[in-house]
Amino acid sequence: MSHALTIDDIWKLFEKTNRIFQESEEWNKRNMEETRRAMQESRAETERVIRESRAETERAMQESRAETERERRETERVIRESRAETERERRETERVVKEVSRQIGQLGSRWGEFVEGLVAPACKSLFMERGIPVHRVGRRMEADLPGNRRMEIDLMVVNTDAVILVEVKSKLKHEDVRDHLVRVAEFKDFFPEYADKRIMGAVAGIVIDEKVDQFAMNQGLFVIVQSGDTVTLANAPNFVPKSW
Repeated sequence: MSHALTIDDIWKLFEKTNRIFQESEEWNKRNMEETRRAMQESRAETERVIRESRAETERAMQESRAETERERRETERVIRESRAETERERRETERVVKEVSRQIGQLGSRWGEFVEGLVAPACKSLFMERGIPVHRVGRRMEADLPGNRRMEIDLMVVNTDAVILVEVKSKLKHEDVRDHLVRVAEFKDFFPEYADKRIMGAVAGIVIDEKVDQFAMNQGLFVIVQSGDTVTLANAPNFVPKSW
């Protein structure tokens, strides 16, 4: 048998429903506040992480820039020191080359003087044996002409009617013979006081390149070569020198 609802029952029902709504609203409110708080905390944490990440990135970038700058300065220092060392080595090399060149030049000059000293005393006897009397042997005869023209004769063998111009080399080459032929041909221009004399040429060498002696003889020059401790003429006894 059903129970008839009274006004009191209905009122209680409303009160219960209202209480449920209030509790639900309070729960929703609490839930929303909790959600809001969680979101705020999450946002704050995210912002903190972002700030820390930015700070760490900036710190790393600063350290990287500082390291790059340090490496750049170190590279520049190494380059400067390398350039300075290279320049020092270049100057030292130039100094050594100059000193060696100077010593070689002195040695070459002394060697040339030695060869001339060996040939000069022998000239008188060598040419007298070929029927050419010798009155005087001059060394290092020099003359200049306008236009920067210059001539130097190593040895000049002179008698009353002839002059023999001797070019002395430690090593005699083809170009030395050619140069001396020009020298002999122009001799009277530089030394006009010998214009009335017969001019002949001779070349002398301690070492003579292959076939140079024959080339010189074919040009009408005497060839003086080393023979033991002295020198001798390589020309055949019947050799007829060219006269200029």
